[in-house]
Amino acid sequence: MHYSNVCLHTFGYVLPPRRVTSEELEHRLAKVYERLKLPLGRLEMMSGIRERRFWNPGTRPSEGAILAGRQVMERAGLVPQQIECLIFTSVSRDMMEPATASFVHAGLQLSENCLLFDLSNACLGFLDAMVVLANMIELGQVKNGLLVAGETAEELVESTLESLLTDMSLTRKSIKSAFASLTIGSGAVSLYMCQAEGNEDRPRLAHGAWRANTTHSGLCQGSQSGKDITLMNTHSEELLQRGVETAHLTWQSFSDKPGWQAADIDQFFCHQVGSAHARLLFDTLGLEAAKNFETLATLGNVGSVSAPVTLAMAIEHKAFQPGQKGALLGIGSGINCLMLGVTWEKH
Repeated sequence: MHYSNVCLHTFGYVLPPRRVTSEELEHRLAKVYERLKLPLGRLEMMSGIRERRFWNPGTRPSEGAILAGRQVMERAGLVPQQIECLIFTSVSRDMMEPATASFVHAGLQLSENCLLFDLSNACLGFLDAMVVLANMIELGQVKNGLLVAGETAEELVESTLESLLTDMSLTRKSIKSAFASLTIGSGAVSLYMCQAEGNEDRPRLAHGAWRANTTHSGLCQGSQSGKDITLMNTHSEELLQRGVETAHLTWQSFSDKPGWQAADIDQFFCHQVGSAHARLLFDTLGLEAAKNFETLATLGNVGSVSAPVTLAMAIEHKAFQPGQKGALLGIGSGINCLMLGVTWEKH
């Protein structure tokens, strides 16, 4: 997959106002920890996550997406009528129907001629949407589009805490499947993509590869178990192994293209799950850990927001600059993997 005409023009992101530490969550589970003889600090030690962000109660996914989208439009100097396509990409959504994109469209007051839809693929939704919109731009179907994601982790984390506190059958082994739910954080991100003009000082989407390994689609499943109760069951250790195996196959395909070997890439921006995951991933792929721009410790796993917000923050902190190449890497439950190459020419 190759692109020559797609500009990643402007990113925007919004971090929710509430900081919730792993220590705070563990204190709420003090009785469970005491009964199972688990040491405090285990959650941060296992995950590498010091804190994550939460929205104020009642915040919908569309609200975060609207804030991030509005920020992008202001930064890029756009008016609503200019946006030709809107794609909402989160795991979280306002409701089953209508599409959450419809609420974002109304909130941003976009044109009635704007194509809009939801695109969902676990934590890969945003990266998949980049591919879909890039294809439309390359084909000349649209000149530009806005991608948005707004993840809301509050309900999942709260439901998990309540379940752990009331389940007296828990053991040191069975509690492991719930720990992944406590690593989830909230946030919102947006990206304005458009036809490249040739003289802009902006990153471009250049290259991509993907691989599916759906034999293991049962390793991480989230569902509603009752009214307003959402729980996720994760076989963390096997999910880690199978996800990295799939990423390795994807990397082999991605790096076969000249100019996209490990030494050619200056920075990696990954969907971040945990510190052990990052170590195994970079060791298995033979990549330099120093090239991994990380947001995990302070944001946690932000679902579809994770990889793009990490790239956005790297640009903001000048860790990714003109003259460099970067790679977005996502692994989603399912299992799916997608890698996208980004170039930033120096003018």
